[in-house]
Amino acid sequence: MAREFQRGHKAKISDLTAGTDLYVGVQISGPGLTFDISCFGLDADERLSDDRYFIFFNQPKSPEDSIQLLGAQSGDTESFRVTLDQIPSQIQKLAFTATIDGAGQMSQIAPGYLRIVAGGEEVARYSFDGSEFSTERAVMVGDLYLKDVWRFAAVGQGFDGGLDALLKNFGGEVAEEEPEAAPQQPAVPAQSQAPAFAPPPQAAAPAPSFGAPTAPAPAAAPVAGTTPPAPAAPTSPQTFTPPGQTFTPPGAPPAGQFAPPGAPAGQFTPPGAVAGQFAPPGAPGAFPGQAQPFGGGTQLAPVPPEANVRVVLTKYAEAPVGDRWTEQNTNLVRATLTKDAPILAKQGSMVAYQGDIDFAHKGSGLLGKLTGALTGQGMSLMRCTGNGEVFLADEASRVFVIRLQGEQIYTSAQGVLAFDESLETEVRRIEGAGLPGGGFFSMLFSGTGAVVVKTRGVPVVLPVGAATYVDGNAVIAWSAGAQAVTTTSLRLRRSGYARQTTEAVNLQFRGAPGNFVVVQPFEV
Repeated sequence: MAREFQRGHKAKISDLTAGTDLYVGVQISGPGLTFDISCFGLDADERLSDDRYFIFFNQPKSPEDSIQLLGAQSGDTESFRVTLDQIPSQIQKLAFTATIDGAGQMSQIAPGYLRIVAGGEEVARYSFDGSEFSTERAVMVGDLYLKDVWRFAAVGQGFDGGLDALLKNFGGEVAEEEPEAAPQQPAVPAQSQAPAFAPPPQAAAPAPSFGAPTAPAPAAAPVAGTTPPAPAAPTSPQTFTPPGQTFTPPGAPPAGQFAPPGAPAGQFTPPGAVAGQFAPPGAPGAFPGQAQPFGGGTQLAPVPPEANVRVVLTKYAEAPVGDRWTEQNTNLVRATLTKDAPILAKQGSMVAYQGDIDFAHKGSGLLGKLTGALTGQGMSLMRCTGNGEVFLADEASRVFVIRLQGEQIYTSAQGVLAFDESLETEVRRIEGAGLPGGGFFSMLFSGTGAVVVKTRGVPVVLPVGAATYVDGNAVIAWSAGAQAVTTTSLRLRRSGYARQTTEAVNLQFRGAPGNFVVVQPFEV
């Protein structure tokens, strides 16, 4: 639950969240008012000594990307991504401000807020309204500042001047405006740039809408002797759906969980679980920019015929880092690496990388043991170290991230794409005559970290009952409390299996209520 702040209240960021990758959203509005929302990166003297850290509409990020302007989304008028551990030492404070562009006063604003989201959850909110101001045209909403550790302060201080006056107050220089050239033709509205990183949706906030019609440019005077062109027919606004949300066209049924043709209605809820989508222990909820684990695909909004390259490619834009592991889409995951936290991944799974990354395809210790033990199922691992980002995929398989917090989970060796090296890992072999290679390799993950699992198609999570049997080629993962044993099917004819007679041996899972097994809809 978010911690509520009043004007003047302060708190350590570490008291709000253990994360350092923050989403800062500002919501401010008023009848007939337009706002510029900015972030000033200030030094120890609270001066803008380096104007590259003035983040606003015309300079959307700092040199090392520690501060990024993300745009309007999820009910926020403007939003930022702040990575505290990447901010250079000379920047001691980030001041988030809102100024009125044009005529108006801050006393006219409706109730608004500044909020901080970390790890997919809102951890802090400072609410304000017009009754707190009078004739001011700007407000310093809140600060993130460094005092031994990073802290947050709800400021709520009005400022008489506009953006230029605020810039001068922080020691910046306002550039001289060049005289405008006479317009040769009506101005073309700038294309809206869709955000790539969305915080958790709010119940009271509508989904962001992009591409709404802008104010028309003044029409050029008709030339004598010509017929003025007919006004263009109005077009309906296009709605962009950020990753992880579903676009519902007019007249379509309400959005819900995707069900394949022929699947029974409703969603399975295992004993003791909360109604809704079932997730195994350690499986995450949706992080900003991620789809729900075990979920269906995301339907994209239609693209207007007149859209240019930028608009067409916007929906494929890279999602900013949500945490260490970020699902870019259903088939691609990105790991953010630091030198002291390497990962292990399937060899050949690297799609792209950014930064200083080293890939060790051969190694000793844990890597050598795992690679040697898993070779029986055709899996070899590589160790990825350094500072940067690695994008991973495997033949367009679906991927999802399971985050463990002191928990355990089994996976099949073939179902693992990557995992944190900090996890305790044990390779186990389930012996059985007739199984591929004479046995089935599984991996037991324990501790705190993430495992990236890949599947062919949308997986299904089944409760482990008294008689749960799974084809060894279809099993992906199962709970640590479930016991897997080999069994020969006596009641099912060989024609019930896809190909080889070796598939007459499958796995039986046993366990107490609440245990599960994840299977993929794919036969090899």
